[in-house]
Amino acid sequence: MSLNDRSNERSDSRSEDESDTDALNEEDLETETVSSASEAVDLTVESRAHGWRLDHYLTRIFPNHSRAHLQRAIESAQVQLNGLTAKPSRRLRVNDRIHVELQEADEKHFEPEDIPIEIVYEDDAIVVVNKSPGMVVHPGRGTYAGTLAAALQFHFDHLSDVGGRHRPGIVHRLDRDTTGVILIAKDNQVHQKISSQFERREVKKEYRAIVRGIPEMDSDFIRTHVCVHNRAREKMMVCAPGGRSREAVTFYKTLEKFRGFAFMELHPHTGRTHQLRVHMQHISTPIVADRQYIGESVFTQGHIAGTGSDDRILMTHQALHAFRLTIKHPISGKQITFEAPLPASFEATLSALRMAAP
Repeated sequence: MSLNDRSNERSDSRSEDESDTDALNEEDLETETVSSASEAVDLTVESRAHGWRLDHYLTRIFPNHSRAHLQRAIESAQVQLNGLTAKPSRRLRVNDRIHVELQEADEKHFEPEDIPIEIVYEDDAIVVVNKSPGMVVHPGRGTYAGTLAAALQFHFDHLSDVGGRHRPGIVHRLDRDTTGVILIAKDNQVHQKISSQFERREVKKEYRAIVRGIPEMDSDFIRTHVCVHNRAREKMMVCAPGGRSREAVTFYKTLEKFRGFAFMELHPHTGRTHQLRVHMQHISTPIVADRQYIGESVFTQGHIAGTGSDDRILMTHQALHAFRLTIKHPISGKQITFEAPLPASFEATLSALRMAAP
């Protein structure tokens, strides 16, 4: 369902408001500047965060803010732990109470925008969107216009603001050129319930991908550690355990094999930055049209034929799609699954691969 018509009906009633730990998967945490405005949030430390440093915990809850900014906020008494000031290195205990009044990110470049978005599902608690390619989820790193966050602010009156005004309702996120299911919370209680499911790894995520090459095994688990790339900070890489590395686990299944390519089903069991893209590259079957990891920003008929003679473009974004997401509904508690159909370019590429298959 498109919001083209809906946005006209709601144009006079726009919202004025705009973290996962693992729920904020597949992107780096963003650093924001601050203004003089403030947002107040009260948090209760859950069991999974027992023993964490205060500053580390807050970077997971407020990914709009850098760790350095959060450390300064703690030191300047914008953060209170059990009613008292604390050091950034203070170790947390279960049920510690944290009161946060962070200065908000600079809003001068962030306004609601009348951008059509495809709604997969909506009720009083949540919205599920089929994200289009090329759309950044929220502002950051010089990208302030054309974001999903700006579109959500335009189309909805009430969304959670746990992540700040730049992240209205956003519980998790997808890379710019990854398409598919993304879940939006309409209030803070719903946001926290869903975020907790991500944290406990109760959310089931299923992706579809087209890769160059065919995996040796029809299905298997990929278990590695990943860390920031040692030469390109915007990328991730497989690395040895230890240091700042984190374990990453993906289950894959080959759905179709073509001549030199494969159609894959991917299940991330952890939510690391760029995990699926890095893991597919790790087993020598990189995702096609992944500019960042293989240096190809488009996929053409010539790629299928193995020649450069046919430059008819099939895809202009990486062939990675968040196909299915399963959660417990935050109100009813019942298990519910959302699906986003493959983009037309994805379907066209599959058709071209099937026609070329021997």
